[in-house]
Amino acid sequence: MDGSLSLLSRLARLYGVLTAYTDASRQRRQPPPESILAVLQALGAPIASWRDLPSALRHRRQELWQQVLEPVLVAWNGAPPPLRVHLPTALADATLVLHLTEETGVEHRWAWRVEALSTRRTAMVEGTRYLEKEVILPLALPWGYHHLVLEVEGRNARALLISTPREAFLPPEGAFPTWGLFLPLYALRTCHTWGSGDFSALASLVRWVANLGGGMVATLPLLAAFLEEPCHPSPYSPVSRLLWNEFYVDIPTVPELQDCPDARDLVGSPNFQASLRAFRSSLLVDYRSQMALKRRVLHILALHFQTRRPSQRWEAFQRFLQEHRQVEDYARFRAVGERYGHPWRTWPQPLRNGAVGPGDYDPANAFYHQYVQWLAHQQMEALARTAQENDTPLLLDFPLGVHPDGYDAWRERGLFVEGVSVGAPPDAFFSKGQNWAFRPLHPQRLRQQGYRYFIASLRHLLPFAGILRIDHVMGFHRLFWIPQGTEAKEGVYVRYPADEFYALLALESQRHRVVVVGEDLGTVPPEVRPAMSRHRLYRSYVLPFGLSPSRSRAIAPVPAQVIASLNTHDMPPFLAFWKGEDIRDRRALGLLDEAGVAQEKAHRQALRDALTSYLLRKGWLRGDPQDPRAVLEACLAFLAHSPAHFLLVNLEDLWLETTPQNVPGTSTERPNWRRKARYTLEEFSTHPQVAGTLRMLTLARPPRAPRRPSP
Repeated sequence: MDGSLSLLSRLARLYGVLTAYTDASRQRRQPPPESILAVLQALGAPIASWRDLPSALRHRRQELWQQVLEPVLVAWNGAPPPLRVHLPTALADATLVLHLTEETGVEHRWAWRVEALSTRRTAMVEGTRYLEKEVILPLALPWGYHHLVLEVEGRNARALLISTPREAFLPPEGAFPTWGLFLPLYALRTCHTWGSGDFSALASLVRWVANLGGGMVATLPLLAAFLEEPCHPSPYSPVSRLLWNEFYVDIPTVPELQDCPDARDLVGSPNFQASLRAFRSSLLVDYRSQMALKRRVLHILALHFQTRRPSQRWEAFQRFLQEHRQVEDYARFRAVGERYGHPWRTWPQPLRNGAVGPGDYDPANAFYHQYVQWLAHQQMEALARTAQENDTPLLLDFPLGVHPDGYDAWRERGLFVEGVSVGAPPDAFFSKGQNWAFRPLHPQRLRQQGYRYFIASLRHLLPFAGILRIDHVMGFHRLFWIPQGTEAKEGVYVRYPADEFYALLALESQRHRVVVVGEDLGTVPPEVRPAMSRHRLYRSYVLPFGLSPSRSRAIAPVPAQVIASLNTHDMPPFLAFWKGEDIRDRRALGLLDEAGVAQEKAHRQALRDALTSYLLRKGWLRGDPQDPRAVLEACLAFLAHSPAHFLLVNLEDLWLETTPQNVPGTSTERPNWRRKARYTLEEFSTHPQVAGTLRMLTLARPPRAPRRPSP
């Protein structure tokens, strides 16, 4: 068995699979060999049992040496890297021809005799001796995506060459320090919304924050979701990272409503208005019922819109479809799903494989999805203009994964790995680990397609964002794969080509002039934060993670290049943390036993004592240390006067909310992603304690440039 484990370890290394890792408590963990074997199978290793290890190892070595050129290369700051070219010795006297086509279409051609090139190493693999030659490109490259084609004796190898600045976009000095507010859009209510937030309500929040002196507004992902049948409202499991969620379309502002009697009659009917009143009064979002009601109106508007062609709006719609080719394909996918009523993996074979014909779906349903994507795009453009005109950028969120039954997993099914899901190993908060139930992207297939899907996903968000948050930025380096049928704690880490992800992110953020922040909380490998610093990604500083029971160092120092906050959407609000309500909740969920509860309560009390002592000593806490509001305001004052460039405040903390928006690991036990804010925008905008706290932040972090008038 020892010999098999040695072979397994060698094979895992060749596929980028880690056979051990250090967990959050700094303990070395080794996943079960069976999990490693399953992950190797998922990656495509030709291995069905332990007996196949020797042949699989030989196959992988041969596969790597037969790869003439790496599929992706990075030219940092325009300096091309040395090209490592693998060739059999039989081609040692051949001529190597290299074609480079720049993104702009400019072409270059060079030729070398193979024997004249520097040899870095050689290897004998399955009876063939290979050479690794080094080619140096004799030019500096402009930023962009360039394409290489290498020819030798009738063989071609292709590669994507990413020429990029090393650093992501940074705002000018006058842009910080600043503060902003966070609230999920579904939770945002105004007197005009149909029960939960919409794009227009978010624009109103942007204007309000700007008028108070704030500098950003953050929300959860706004991407397409399943909200009818099936209904999966989690913003971190979108149907697609390439489309918007039509749930947030503000229907009363849609131009077609003004000249569509049928839609106006429906909206004005007593039953419809009664449904709206029920939605508005509910404390939780009823996605299925509310989306069904909105769809009735939007479907009528879509049919009405078709009868109004030709028109300027029809021409604008056609331009949108031309510029966003994926919309028509996505619309067909959704229409097919609505016809069959079950996930795409159970569709007939041609449809599963992406071959959708005109008779496979209802054209009216497909047109509906095209139309609502256009409306969402228009309203996102209007929202982005409002943010720009008010110097208050949007912080948008780039989720780690997508729904396994969604559009991206269907259209890009070669990229998503079957038989495994992504999650996280056990830590202090989740003793059993976490399984997030979506499929990982295949690291090598991503490279082979030149990151087309990943780039498109970034470009969907970047035109509308001033700041982009990368969920679980550690995924650029490695992801925790959990084989199907195993527990989360039995997962295995798989490496990803981090440099290439940072290159794409740096190039796209510079082109769109968008600041990038990485969510680097949890089990963070040691190489992640130095890489973030090297590429100028902002880190996440969350105060509770920086607390210590030591009174001499109660709070970890706050760096400058961070977005600082008191919590995240996956954490309890400040008051719940302060009162230890999350500890009781974890006990109720079976994540802690009685001994664990006692230990956690003692530790939390020590943190509270150390924190209040520090805040009193430094002069931030001027009220009663037993008053949670006084402690909250002292913590915010501390962060506001810290070096952190950005301070993000959870709006609900300002009225001492205790119920979290999400409790990770409780997909059915808690009403996650559904709870509305306690107050409407009209109510909290006049709340004296909310306004007073935000005025304090503005005094600490005054706007650096005059505000443009709000539209």
